Amino acid sequence: MTSEENIQEGLLKKFAFLDGNIKVQRARRIFGIVDHGKFREVFESLIKDFGFTLLCTITGFDEGEVFSLMYHMARPDGIVLSIKTSAPKDKPIFKTVTAYFPDAEIYEREVVGLFGVTVEGLGPGNSYPLPDDWPKGQYPLRKDWKPAPKKGEVKDA
Repeated sequence: MTSEENIQEGLLKKFAFLDGNIKVQRARRIFGIVDHGKFREVFESLIKDFGFTLLCTITGFDEGEVFSLMYHMARPDGIVLSIKTSAPKDKPIFKTVTAYFPDAEIYEREVVGLFGVTVEGLGPGNSYPLPDDWPKGQYPLRKDWKPAPKKGEVKDA
């Protein structure tokens, strides 16, 4: 059994609810989907019990009715696990992971600025990657985003 399969099996033993939602995609790559309410428990276990001690990035998605965040985590042996969780668009609240990975702040600011999700526990700071004078309520990676008209420009009817 490969290391990836051992990780998959260990996760399924610990979290039976992951059955059908965790798979080895190829050598050194694992993908999982976790219910929003169970995410923190699985995330902490990936760090403490499975050795995923590096956060590579966080990717945001507008998937219609939900916003999803995918956390790409790695182990020193090169195995990368991408774990995705979703929150409803009418209440897009995620909890910060900066207690585990302080550098996650930049990724979390990015999904806040580009998608308009809320990251609970994320302290105050500069806007990223959008400029500080970016119009409030404008989230350019939302599927339904329409840019605000430029000064003097007439908006289409």
